[in-house]
Amino acid sequence: MAQSHEMSRRPPGLRLFGDSSSLRSYQTLVLVLTFFAYTCFHMTRKITSIVKSALDPQTKVGFSHWGRLHTRNSLNIGWMPFNTVDGSALLGEIDVAFLAVYSIGMFFAGHIGDRMDLRIFLTIGMLGTAIFTTLFGAGYWLNVHSFYYFLVIQMASGLFQSIGWPSVVAVVGNWFGKSKRGLIMGIWNAHTSIGNIAGSLLAAFLLKFGWGWSFALPSLIMVFVGLVVFMFLPVSPEAMEMDIDSGEYNCEKDGVKEPLLEPGQEVKHKAVGFIEAWRIPGVAPFALCLFFSKLVAYTFLYWLPFYISHTRIGNEYISDAMAGSLSTIFDVGGVLGGVLAGHISDRLNARAVTAASFMYCAIPALFLYRTYGSVSIVWNICLMFITGMFVNGPYALITTAVSADLGTHSSLNGNSRALATVTAIIDGTGSVGAAIGPLLTGYISSKSWSAVFTMLMAAALLAGLLLTQLVCAELKGKVSSSVTKNAEAQHMYSDEV
Repeated sequence: MAQSHEMSRRPPGLRLFGDSSSLRSYQTLVLVLTFFAYTCFHMTRKITSIVKSALDPQTKVGFSHWGRLHTRNSLNIGWMPFNTVDGSALLGEIDVAFLAVYSIGMFFAGHIGDRMDLRIFLTIGMLGTAIFTTLFGAGYWLNVHSFYYFLVIQMASGLFQSIGWPSVVAVVGNWFGKSKRGLIMGIWNAHTSIGNIAGSLLAAFLLKFGWGWSFALPSLIMVFVGLVVFMFLPVSPEAMEMDIDSGEYNCEKDGVKEPLLEPGQEVKHKAVGFIEAWRIPGVAPFALCLFFSKLVAYTFLYWLPFYISHTRIGNEYISDAMAGSLSTIFDVGGVLGGVLAGHISDRLNARAVTAASFMYCAIPALFLYRTYGSVSIVWNICLMFITGMFVNGPYALITTAVSADLGTHSSLNGNSRALATVTAIIDGTGSVGAAIGPLLTGYISSKSWSAVFTMLMAAALLAGLLLTQLVCAELKGKVSSSVTKNAEAQHMYSDEV
């Protein structure tokens, strides 16, 4: 996404120190700062899933297998209004309110992000998120028991959270061409899982001091990182007054063989409109695929610790804090899944085939985790890791490399000012599914966790099927390319003979 010099200026921290770094140095700085920025977004987003069990400890129903029912005794009294028989449903409503505003805000955030300085825009998102995350935790010290207080706070938090993803993807896309984009972004996208892990461990550790602290400390960390982003994040090569016509920007030694921006076009092109972005080939099917992929991923994000703490593992229940820590294994698997999906898609040059294959593999993984995850802690960890790998792999691929590819699609004729808009459309559509999954889980889980897993397997199947047309096109292209190469080889052999 190209921006004019008026929109994106050299960061004050780099102006202060008179920085004149190389392209590689700027790329490294961008990856590090955006990595920690979005790690903070997910760290604060994960907290509510850990605190759920402290707010609503009285849900009695748990299942060790598909049909065997057990009950769990409450270890504490919880927090009004969530410690009632409707507690899980109320928590589900808060989740869906957050994600609904998040998904709607995503579309507007992408539109705005293509038109203003992303460094400032991202900083606003981080500080706003930190403020409202703190206010949610303040309900503990202020003794707030109003459902609508927590609902409104989460909705406001979702609005500021929606700024994060389009901004960081657009900034990274500005600095990296398509060569090895899948692998680079697969590794970089580990921030999602790292953020979930950090949020889980911090929140679980701080629960013993009172659940309000689980929100306060991560918020302070986010404020610090947000200020660092404001001071040092270089939005684009143009903002750093780098000559994109020179070999420094389009240099093979830096692994940037295809410049993302065409020389001299950053000011001429207008930002791509919302409808025009939807018409870019591949945007609609990948966006709809992500709808179901995020439905699965976010159900785990918001409900996995709750599920673990309310399910017998090795014939006994584990504590809320241990459940929160154990749930991080899902995200560890997600890190590997994101890297593998990115690397495989680069090697095969087939994003749709890779994403669909992972989603199909997620179906048996979900079944096995539900069926055998309660046998023992070891079984639970192994199956959770595998499930996280297959569930988060395509989610990571679509929201990073695929979004960046489509935001610089050949149909745009060199207009790169579509990155934030396309990213917002794809992730915004996915976030609608992310809202529906936790909401349905809040109601269904009180009756049957088996039904929840059936819903997740069906969603994974639909996610894969929605890419069928693109998968067929990629496979057809591979076959045609192979036939052409064989024909050329035979022709050369005939000439030699």
